[in-house]
Amino acid sequence: MLTPFPIVDLLKTYLTTNVVYINVITTFDVNIHTMSQYHLGEFEEIVLLTVAILNGEAYGVSIISEIEGRLERNVSLGAIQTVLKRLEDKELVKSEFGEATMVRGGKRKRFYKITPGGKQVLRNAKEQRTSLWNAIPKSVLKLS
Repeated sequence: MLTPFPIVDLLKTYLTTNVVYINVITTFDVNIHTMSQYHLGEFEEIVLLTVAILNGEAYGVSIISEIEGRLERNVSLGAIQTVLKRLEDKELVKSEFGEATMVRGGKRKRFYKITPGGKQVLRNAKEQRTSLWNAIPKSVLKLS
């Protein structure tokens, strides 16, 4: 229904169009953020799994020991710290400092714990992998 004031109609059309546009952009941005937040590279997944395995006792050196012991894979502290920072930025792990100890010259360890979001990402990754493994025909993996 048109009003007797054309400028009001024009403003209504403009505002309605832009609100829809803003909503689309916002929704798109949120979806992209959510998708990138839950995408993990192989090493990120390994570190996140290891933090979960260590269950509150995860810090740089313990994570390295666990990965090297389980996967027979050499890992540098710098690589672990980089991934832990990335996982914390994605809110998949959280960290807090432990108590200072004389053994460490008064330095405190930074302990990492998996967050509910991190647990969900691991569950999703496991489901995806299981689905892919289950889709492989038995003949493909059969040893001849």
